[in-house]
Amino acid sequence: MSTTIPELSFKDIEKGDLKSIELLSLALEDHGFFSITDHGLSSELLDKCYKSSIDFFNLNDELKLAYHSRASKGARGYTPTGIETAVGEKIADQKEFWHHGPIIDETFDKRISENLVINEIDDFNKNFDDLYLELHSIGLRVMSVIALSIGLDKNYFFDWINKGNSLLRSIYYPPIDDVSNLHRARAHEDINLITLLVGAEEGGLEVLNKSGEWIKVQPSTNSIVCNMGDMMQLVTDKKLKSTTHRVIQYQDQRSKARYSIPFFLHPSPDVTLKSVFNKDDKGILADDFLNDRLKAIKLY
Repeated sequence: MSTTIPELSFKDIEKGDLKSIELLSLALEDHGFFSITDHGLSSELLDKCYKSSIDFFNLNDELKLAYHSRASKGARGYTPTGIETAVGEKIADQKEFWHHGPIIDETFDKRISENLVINEIDDFNKNFDDLYLELHSIGLRVMSVIALSIGLDKNYFFDWINKGNSLLRSIYYPPIDDVSNLHRARAHEDINLITLLVGAEEGGLEVLNKSGEWIKVQPSTNSIVCNMGDMMQLVTDKKLKSTTHRVIQYQDQRSKARYSIPFFLHPSPDVTLKSVFNKDDKGILADDFLNDRLKAIKLY
């Protein structure tokens, strides 16, 4: 079983480089994690978004809580620490986060929420709108490669996700003072189809492989870490694994604030999630699947 996360040139994958495709296929079947370089994401834009995130999380609690609504199920805006809890866990994760989605119009499903506008930070919404569009474009390309890797047409998933319910999550993990709980985010799987994590050089992210070993994710600067989610596992009849992962604070390192920006690629709420291999599968509505999982992690 693999004890490393492969880092691959996305240009080589899209050009059909056999070695890169082989390494990708092995990663998808073992632990579902890989990282890509040569993806075209603007590092300048990413820096702007991290600065905007830090500025937001540095606001006082009263200002941040004005952007929180439990009724929204965490779909947009701010969620404070102590709420999201991994399935089966009793202790909540030590993190707070902001959710930002697509710029919607009348062509999107009505269940997709509009973004909240942060008034206190210049260009916050513009920066995250721009990052959303770039990561959405990269996500479409990654999904095409995944489709080909399992014998489907490269555009198989396009209609599912082009007007999808995807979201950016800007996360702040505060420094940990209590050494009895070093889990910033306890072991969990992502709900969505795939996740793209940018700016993941900060240590602490670990992945569980088939042998039950925790693998440290240590990507190079400017790479994007990709992993499969529960929806992808469902529609591929578990051929592609939704990967258990966690974020911890290592005891031998000084605790400091950690920031992260994952992009969760979701289908439109009206998509029926059913097997891509079994035409008789009746499946489940994406919106129902999502709401069940949001309830399980205590977002409502």
